[in-house]
Formats: sequence, structure tokens, C-alpha cells
Amino acid sequence: MTQWTQKDRPAAPIDARHGHWRVVRNVAIGLLGTLFVVWLILFVTKGRFLKHPFERTVGAIINRSVEVKGDFQLYFAPLQIKFYAENFTISNPVWASRRNLFAATRIDTRIAPLSLIFGKRRLYWLNLTDGMIDLEWNAAHDRNSWTFSDKKGGKPLDFPSIDRATVTGTAIHYLDPKMQLLADLNIDTITSTNARIGKAVDVRGTGRVRDTPFRISAKLLSPDATANRGQNKLILRAWAANNIIDVSGTLPSIADIENVPLDTRAQGRDMSELLDIIGVAIPRTRSYALTAQMVKDGQTYQFTGLRGRFGNSDIAGKLLVTNGDRLRLDSELSTHQLDIVDAAPFIGYNPDIVATRGAAAAAAATGAGSQRILPDAALPIAAMQRFDAGLKWTIGNVKSRNVPVSHVDLTLALDRGKLSLSPLTFAMARGNVASDIIVDTRVRPAADSYDIRLAPTPMGRLLAGYGVAEAGTTGTVKGRIQLKGRGDTIHDSLSSASGRIAFIIPGGSFWTRNIQLSELDLGTFAYKMFQGRLKEPVQINCGLIGFTVRNGLAAADPILIDTRKNVITGRGGFNFRTEAVDLAIRADGKKFSLLSAQSPVSLGGTFAKPSLNVISPQLVGRAGVGLGLAVVAAPLAGILAFVDIGDAKSAACGPVLAGANATAQRTSTGKKRDDVRD
Repeated sequence: MTQWTQKDRPAAPIDARHGHWRVVRNVAIGLLGTLFVVWLILFVTKGRFLKHPFERTVGAIINRSVEVKGDFQLYFAPLQIKFYAENFTISNPVWASRRNLFAATRIDTRIAPLSLIFGKRRLYWLNLTDGMIDLEWNAAHDRNSWTFSDKKGGKPLDFPSIDRATVTGTAIHYLDPKMQLLADLNIDTITSTNARIGKAVDVRGTGRVRDTPFRISAKLLSPDATANRGQNKLILRAWAANNIIDVSGTLPSIADIENVPLDTRAQGRDMSELLDIIGVAIPRTRSYALTAQMVKDGQTYQFTGLRGRFGNSDIAGKLLVTNGDRLRLDSELSTHQLDIVDAAPFIGYNPDIVATRGAAAAAAATGAGSQRILPDAALPIAAMQRFDAGLKWTIGNVKSRNVPVSHVDLTLALDRGKLSLSPLTFAMARGNVASDIIVDTRVRPAADSYDIRLAPTPMGRLLAGYGVAEAGTTGTVKGRIQLKGRGDTIHDSLSSASGRIAFIIPGGSFWTRNIQLSELDLGTFAYKMFQGRLKEPVQINCGLIGFTVRNGLAAADPILIDTRKNVITGRGGFNFRTEAVDLAIRADGKKFSLLSAQSPVSLGGTFAKPSLNVISPQLVGRAGVGLGLAVVAAPLAGILAFVDIGDAKSAACGPVLAGANATAQRTSTGKKRDDVRD
């Protein structure tokens, strides 16, 4: 048997191991050589031959057309990726209004190679000249131009970090068809070193919201953080339709405002001009200033902590704007004190004219004729049918020179052109008024209804501003106004209105200031009362001031006040169309008096300028003839128990306290009255 010696044994497979290393070495050398050759080719040729492959590859990745119409370079220089392109464009989706999402005259940059594979993309430096970015939403607002996919949820445009940059001539175009918002912005030249820009970046531009042009100025206060994709402290001011709007806050990224609290402030000459920008109609106001915190969440814009003023009135609360299929506003507001002048726009008056020249001048400014005070300001029909709204508004006190009004509680609903103020309640001189007002613009002209109810109210305080003494006046008044008409203005609505007006005065006393006469028959009571010359209270048993209204003509039905000494009756009426008044009031004494029935009073003129005169008894029966009122009461004379029956003690006062029409009135002996019918 052959014996193997140590010397004769086979050698270990060192050569095989060396062979493997040689293969690895050769492959590595070959790979490095290939890379060097590639690098050399790219370096020598500047990678210009990669222009079309680059366009195809990048275009396929982002699902857009990519073009370089000028010089193109892509190579390692030496270990950084050098990218240079002239007239570089990335296309928009086919639905966009502009052809390109991005265009630049020149891009010159150095890219960190490994950042394309790992982590956040990084540019060592960037020179960008005449960049144009087009950001658009589609009409359905479910896709945008900067999301690189035809499907919802595609990957949005992402910005790399940049160490050094010089960006000049950059412009941004933004279009949102649903919000009807268009903006064209220009960004000042940006220069950064070591990822630090070092100063605020200014942005200026113009645009249009619906039909309202605006201009804008903004500053990026933390551009260093922005360059590194950090937080962005932004302040912005916009000017539009005589309004100034300021917005400030910190954004998580430069194009992201979703669910980000932003401090907002708006000021201007008229709040209605501000909301008209987004197509919302409200009554005009005097100058205003408001602050609030705004948060955008999808289609909603929520304004909380709202507070400020308009005119001489304060306001606070919250507002929610929903930009859905239909624009909708929901708000809860409170006012501590409302100046009565600031309430004038609610019925169509210009508050500035009311404050400086009075109601008649304000009415004339709406187109009303001479000597009229009912406004002819037309409702904004198109705007009312364009958006919906819900409002809850409470007002603590109304600052008024004559009538004390407080504790206003208003609920408003606007649904596709139908406006409801229901309920609208307030306290007036320790009495309560409840009303329901409907304006339906879905029919043309608008169908309007008014139902206003006055609970028993002390007359002394109610009329204190007109010379009635609260001390000594124990009488109360209650009533109801119920009218329906057609029209797009208050004047037109009331000019066509039909219905009933009734104010009831239960038993009590009535007194005025500046006492001069101790004995006076009620025939001259009204005349002397307006002159402030009554000395002692008038003792009232019961009273009714009622009118039947048909096609804007209001006929007395009846005017009947029963006092301790006299019975006061009235004839005539007034005309909502012309605002003319023609009333004759006379008194018949219950006992013999030298002055009894000798001093009938005529109330004439217009709503704006009423006149009071003593007339002859022969003229009493002719009151209202010129207004054509004689035929008005009869067609609607069947309205009975218009107001709930009060605490009547006299049978004769029963129909009076029930607010019944003239045909139902009786004397104290139960006979029909012949002195209250035309």
C-alpha cells in the first residue's frame, strides 16, 4: 500500500480561493472601469445624449410629458450629479387650462446621488431662472395639477432640501374653479447659502375671486425652514373691494393650509362688500373691523373666536362657511349693544345717510319718492338664491333715542331663496314682541308675510321718548299686525299688502308732560297732547285702534277709545303706496260740556311729515275719501277675535278688547254703534 508522506499530500485549494478573488477583483475592476468609462463618456459629452431617455423615463414615472427644448446636461462632476436644462417643461393634465405645470428658462443644479435612493432628496445648489408653476384644481375639485396621477390619491409634488440657491423670476399661477379663485403671484429673487436664506421672502400678485379683483402682498418669515421643508411662518395681506384682509400663521409646508389655525383680520367700509366677494348677500354696514381664527378642513372654513365691531355696535361669535354643492353659511352671533342706526340696513336704509341726514334722505337714496320713508331698496334676489344660511343672533340692548328695545333673539334661515325670520323676538318697554316674517323669492315677485305680535306693554315707558309721562300713566297696549303682500322691496310689499292691524288699550290712565290745562274735553285731547299741554291723566276704559288693509290701503276699522268723560272715534286711514295719511278724530262727551265735540282733529300729511290740525265737524265725514278708503273695510270685515280677549269688565268693551271690526262694536247698552263705520 502506498504511504503518503506529508510532503506528498495534495496541496490545499489555495489556487481555487485565489481564483475566486481574482474573479471578484476582475469584476470589480471591470465594473469600476465601466463606471469610469461611463463617467468619462458622460463627463466628456456632458450627458447630452441622455436627453430623450431622460424625458421618456421621468415622464413615465410622473405620468406627464417632460420636455427639454434647449441644452441638456446630465453627468457626474465629479461625484455630484450635474443637471442642466434649458426651456424645461413638465406638462399639466389634459383638463387644466394651461399646458404646463412647470416651466423654466434654465435649471442648473448639483444633486447628492445617494439622496435619490435613500432619505430626503438633497440639492447642493440650485440656480433657477424664470420658473413658472401652474397650480390648478379641476371643476369637480377632486384632482389637482400637482398630483402626479390620473387617479385620486396620487403622489403630490414634493420639494427637496437645498443647501445653496439663487431663484429669480419665479411666478405662480393658481386656479380653483369651485371657489372661483384665480391668483397670479410673483416671488422676489431668493438667494441662500448653507441652507439659509437669511431674510424674508416677498410675494406679490393679483387675482380675482368671483367677479372681484384683488391684490396681495405676503412675506415668508422663516425661509430657511421652508428651504429645508420645515415650518413656514407666513404673513399675508390682501386688498379687495375696499376691504383689507390679513392672514398670519405657521404652515407645515408652503402649500398646505389644511387644518392649520390661521389668525385672520378684516376691516373695511362695509361688511357687505366683504361677503359679496364670495357671493353672500347681507345688509350693508358702516365701517367694521373683525378678528377670528380660521381653520380650513376640506370644503369648510371655520371662523372661531370672532369679535369686533361694525359702526357703533359690537359683535362676537363664530361662523362656518361650507363650499359644497351650494355655498352655505352657519353662524352664532351675539351683540352687547346695537346702535339703532346700525340696524337701519336691515330694512334697506344706508346707515351713514340715516346718521347724518335722517330716514327720509335714506329712503330717497333707495329710489323712494319725495316725502316717503319706506325704502325702495330691492332684495338681492340672485344672491339670495345662490347660497343658503342659518343664523342665531342675540342682542342685549338696542341703543335708541325714543323706544327702549332689548333682549333681541333672532333666528334666520335662508333656503334656496326663501328667507325666514322666525322667530324674531325682543322686549320693548317691559313688553314682549314676537314676530314671524317670511320673504319667499322663489316666486316672482317675492311673496311676503308679516305676523307681528305685541304683548301687553306699559304705554308710559313705551312712549316716554315722545312726551308721555311714565309716572301717572298706567295704561297698557297690546296688538298684532298681520299682512301679506308681493314685492321685492318693503315699499312694494306693503303697497300690495292685505290683512289687519289692531292695537288694544285696556283700562288705565294716560298722562303727558308740561301740564297747562286742568279741564279739557277729548275733542282737543290729541291736538293738545302733541303740544304737551295736558295737565292731568286721562282715564281710559278701553280702546281699539284698528285698520283693515286691502291692496296697500288701510281703513280705520275701527278707531274707538272709551274714556271716563268721552268716546273718541276716528275715520279715514292711510295709504302704503303713497304714504299719505288722512284721519279725522273726534270726541263726543258723555256729559254736557261747553267744549264737547267742538274740536275734531285732523291727522294728515305723510309718514315722513305728519300734520295735526283742528278741523270743522263737517269735514270729519270726508276723512279718507281722497284715499279711496270707503270700500276697503267691507270685503275683510269678517275678521273677529283678531287679538285674544283681555280682562274685559264692560260688555261694551268686550268687542274693543277682542280687536273686533267696526260692525261688531256695541254701545254700553248693547246697541250697534253708528259712529265708527264709514
